[in-house]
Amino acid sequence: MALYGSVPVIYGHGAQRTAGVYWQNAAETWVDIQTSETNVVSSLVNFVSGSRKTPPPGAHFISESGIVDAFIMLGPKPIDTFKQYAALTGTHELPQLFSLAYHQSRWNYNDERDVTAVSAKFDEYNIPMDTMWLDIEYTDGKRYFTWDKFKFPQPLTMIKNLTELGRHLVVIIDPHIKRDNGYFFHQDCTEKGYYVKTREGNDYEGWCWPGSASYPDFFNPDVRQYYASQFDLSRFQTVTADVMLWNDMNEPSVFNGPEITAPKDLVHYGNWEHRDVHNLYGHMHLMGTFAGLQQRDPNQRPFILTRAHFAGSQRYAAIWTGDNLADWPHLQHSIKMCLTEAVAGFSFCGADVGGFFGNPDAELLERWYQTGAFLPFFRAHAHIDTKRREPWLYPERTRLVIQNAIRKRYSYLPLWYTAFYELEQTGAPVIRPLLTHYPLDKEAFGIDNQLLVQDRLLVKPVMQQGVSKVDVYFPAIDDKKNGDLWYDVDTYERQERVGYVSVPVTEYKIPVWQRGGSILAKKERPRRSAPLMLHDPYTLIICLDRNGKAAGTLYLDDEKSYDYRQGQYIYVSYEFSENQLTTRFIGKRQYKSDAWIERIVIAGLERVPSSVGITVNGVKQSLESTRQGGAVVIRKPDVKMDIDFLLILHYA
Repeated sequence: MALYGSVPVIYGHGAQRTAGVYWQNAAETWVDIQTSETNVVSSLVNFVSGSRKTPPPGAHFISESGIVDAFIMLGPKPIDTFKQYAALTGTHELPQLFSLAYHQSRWNYNDERDVTAVSAKFDEYNIPMDTMWLDIEYTDGKRYFTWDKFKFPQPLTMIKNLTELGRHLVVIIDPHIKRDNGYFFHQDCTEKGYYVKTREGNDYEGWCWPGSASYPDFFNPDVRQYYASQFDLSRFQTVTADVMLWNDMNEPSVFNGPEITAPKDLVHYGNWEHRDVHNLYGHMHLMGTFAGLQQRDPNQRPFILTRAHFAGSQRYAAIWTGDNLADWPHLQHSIKMCLTEAVAGFSFCGADVGGFFGNPDAELLERWYQTGAFLPFFRAHAHIDTKRREPWLYPERTRLVIQNAIRKRYSYLPLWYTAFYELEQTGAPVIRPLLTHYPLDKEAFGIDNQLLVQDRLLVKPVMQQGVSKVDVYFPAIDDKKNGDLWYDVDTYERQERVGYVSVPVTEYKIPVWQRGGSILAKKERPRRSAPLMLHDPYTLIICLDRNGKAAGTLYLDDEKSYDYRQGQYIYVSYEFSENQLTTRFIGKRQYKSDAWIERIVIAGLERVPSSVGITVNGVKQSLESTRQGGAVVIRKPDVKMDIDFLLILHYA
């Protein structure tokens, strides 16, 4: 059963083609999948008819109410169907860079001193961290748009202390409104008739965190606008325009409701029964939050995390997989769930690192951080009854493993940012199952414990306890078992085989390979938070294919505003061929960046070039090159990001 989100889309893939069906219905929906496994009846029918054919798999959508409204995506390739679905339902707009970095949360940080101390500890142990999160206990008695005046007497000072370090704060605002006659939001909703109604026309009362609660009818545009107006800094004076939002419990969650949600006979704006639109309630809540953040600061991209979601909610928010457990199976499911969401439009997906319920041991926490570092949304979060689990509360070895994983995430932020820009432009998911790019390899079809980041990285996190090796599948590009080259991102050791390969792992090792034929950019100077890296230099990583070629893109802008929609960005395509690296800018180079390229790493060269020349604005220079592991490193090209250049490798 769908707990939090309903995205009624299904894909069928075979070696010849891919197709998809999007079933547009927001009522309770079940989907039966009939596989090719035969039963007694079908076996008898086949025997009588003399048929030896296996029936193809099928799907049966069953919705409680509504009309048949189905969209067919015809592919023919997997990436085509994913893009076609995105063209129907929309894509996530480019997020602020900080939201792609590491988030630190629990239910709950106790008070202002606790928030400040945790932030300071990340600096003390040189672990990057971008965002502190506050769950419901920051409020005055679970009343949203208020603060507990004893625990958080000076929230603006606390927020300023974070933002001065380049960090952000996210606070939670849920849709259950405390029924308290002294609470302005409840008074307004009661007087203006803004709550969801019972079929008798009364305000519905349910039970949630505040106790007795009612639920704004976000299907009413006036209610959404009223709610959005509460984010204005003239009203919500205890936050700044940099504080972002978390919408939880918005299915809606009703503790004393049937199936812990709202009764189906409630009535919404327009006289719609709740049964018809249940799966859209959270989506409408999101629309109000998104509008509120845009009205609060029209030139800052909102960041929202939501639990409830429907097809199209990706236009407004990131998601996570909800209340998971601190155990190995839930770690393994985080990859499967986020891959599923990614092909259903939601690339911006993650799972609570460490598990929400329970207390992970050191090994599980280490491996969870390493897995989370390669999912788009990267947040540690835990239940109020769990032990505190900030990295420094574990033995030094664990702290260093976690530090290593988080720093690796930060080094790849240029790749994540570029991927999200290209998601907005094309609808191509940021993370992808193997079949996306290897549609002819039948062995790859069912693999859901590995993922691709675009078509550039292959990731197989360690998700089993106590192992010293993992079996990694390297897919075939055709039906003749030919494959791509893959390069270990730590050593640049080349992997040429197709099929399963047993790879040794230490506690620090995250098994990740870059595809031969790809180019990506990294930033390799660790800092406390992502915004402080804005002008830091880039390292280009070039991994060659069997023909000695590679290509890739890099996108950069101010990482925060909507100015990129007015052309304020740099989007560059790099191509390496015949021992030459060339650049081609896509669109105008209107954004001015102080960043530059400090290093170029080329993996797959048979030997070190005798000399390397670079030509910038007609001026030629020689550069140093040395072999490091399985790659050649070219030092100090020192080219600004918006400048054309030509790099040539010479062999005597």
